[in-house]
Amino acid sequence: MDYEATLARLAAIGQEHLLDYYEELSPDGRTALLDDVERTDFSVLSSIGSEGDRTVGELTPADMLGLKEIEKRRGEFEKIGLKAIREGKIAAVLLAGGQGSRLGWDGPKGTFDIGVSRELPIFACQMENVKEVAKKAGYNFRVFIMTSSINDAATRDFFARHGYFGYDKDKISFFVQDMTPACDFSGKVLLSEKYAPALVPNGNGGWYVSLVKGGYKEILDKEGIEWLNVYGVDNVLQKICDPVFVGATLSAGVNCSGKVVAKACPEEKVGVLCKEDGAPTVIEYTELKDEQRYARDEEGNLLFGAGVILNYIFSVKKLDEIGGEKLPYHIARKKVSYIKEGKKVVPDEPNAYKFELLAVDLVKLMGNCLGFEVVREREFAPVKNATGVDSVDTARELLKANGVKL
Repeated sequence: MDYEATLARLAAIGQEHLLDYYEELSPDGRTALLDDVERTDFSVLSSIGSEGDRTVGELTPADMLGLKEIEKRRGEFEKIGLKAIREGKIAAVLLAGGQGSRLGWDGPKGTFDIGVSRELPIFACQMENVKEVAKKAGYNFRVFIMTSSINDAATRDFFARHGYFGYDKDKISFFVQDMTPACDFSGKVLLSEKYAPALVPNGNGGWYVSLVKGGYKEILDKEGIEWLNVYGVDNVLQKICDPVFVGATLSAGVNCSGKVVAKACPEEKVGVLCKEDGAPTVIEYTELKDEQRYARDEEGNLLFGAGVILNYIFSVKKLDEIGGEKLPYHIARKKVSYIKEGKKVVPDEPNAYKFELLAVDLVKLMGNCLGFEVVREREFAPVKNATGVDSVDTARELLKANGVKL
C-alpha cells in the first residue's frame, strides 16, 4: 500500500496522525510504517465503550467430576488417557506470550528463575511435568508454544540454550500470537516509535487462530491430533496432558473440559466454571452477585466454587467448526510507552486501552464442558506477583511441598 492510499484509509477512521512523522523517516522506516498500518486490524477500536454492556444470564453450577468420583475411577480414566496419548491423539499448547515485568523480570515470563539453590526457570518446571507424562505413556506428544512478537526470539533461544529441557526438540514448535493496536482513552492509536504503531499481544483467546496461521493445522490433520490441552505459563504445578484428565474428558463425550480447584473462599479472585442460560461459561469473580458468591449446596460446598486454573482440553473438530465465530474483545487499561511531540514517553499510570481475547470465552462456544476438580496444593501454584498472594514466594512453598528441589 502506498502513502496516499494509507493516508486515505487512516483518515476514514480518524487515525491519520499515525503518519505525522512520515517525512522524517528513512526509506526503510517509511516502508515499515506503511506495512504495519496495512496489517493492523483497526476494527477492534469499535469495542471501546462496550465494556460495561455485558448482562449475565441465569447461572447454574457446571457439570462436574469431583475429587471423590475421580479417585474412584482413576485407574479407568488413566488407562483411556494413556492409550490416547500413545496413539498421538492429544498435544499440548502452552500460552507463553507474556513478559515477567510484574515479577521485576526483564524477559519472557517462562524464563523467570524460581529456583533458590539451583537454576529452575518456570519453563523447566512445566517441561519436567511434560516429560513425566511422556515417559509414563512411552510417547513424546507434541508441545506447541505460543509466544508474542515481543518475546518470540528470546523464548526460542532460551529453549535452545537449555537443550529443550531434555525433550525431543522435533516435538516442540513455536508460533506467534496476533497483535492489536493500543490506543489512548480517546480512541487514538499510539505510536510506539515514529515508524511503528503501538501493537500489543491480543490476549490468549486467539491461540487456535494463531496456531493455524503458524502453519500447524497440517500437522494436526496429518498426525491425527484430535485434542489440545491448553495451559498457562504462570502455574508452575501445571500437569500437562494428565492421563487421568484426558481419559475423563474422552469418557464424558464432551467437546471441552477444564481443570478447577475448590475456591479457597467466596471472595477469592478467580473465574468460576459454571453454566449461563444452560451453556458452559467462565464467569469472572466480579460478575457474581453476592447471593451467588456465598450460596452453598446441601453439603456446605460453594455452589459457584469451581475456580478455573487455565488448563483446558479442547476438541480440534469443534474448534474447526467454530473457527468463523468471533470472540469478544475485553478492554484493559495498561501503561504503554508512546511518542509525543517526537519524544518517547514512558507513563507512570495506565494511559492506554489494550484489546484482549480470552481463552475462557472459547468455552462458551464449545456447547458443553466438563469440570474436573484437582487438589489445589498439588496443581495450582500461580506466579502472578513478585510478593504477596499468588507470588514467587507462595509458589516456591508449594513446589517444596510437592517435593521439588529449589
